[in-house]
Amino acid sequence: MTCELSVMQFSLPNRTMSAMEIFHFVREADFYPNTSIAYRILFTMPVTVASAERSFSKLKLLKNYLRSVMSQERLNGLATLCIEKQLLDEIDIDSIIDDFACRNTRRKF
Repeated sequence: MTCELSVMQFSLPNRTMSAMEIFHFVREADFYPNTSIAYRILFTMPVTVASAERSFSKLKLLKNYLRSVMSQERLNGLATLCIEKQLLDEIDIDSIIDDFACRNTRRKF
């Protein structure tokens, strides 16, 4: 691995490159398999564990005595909604409610 990095250092262009640009360079060159694997691991690992800690914190708030009787599927759904609040704020809830209401209307014959 260190030999690959030494050789790669001399083959990189003489400009400042981001980690993603170096990764693309390594993949295109196809000469540095270990470096490519290391970059893939680097990009899949979270920078911090704050998201995991937030998940457990939210789950602890959700799963109290009153909610201990709910199904696992519903608990997972509520936890996902709490954890991904930023995405939830971007969703147009009115259109979802209208769509749900249209699908569940009882027609009179």
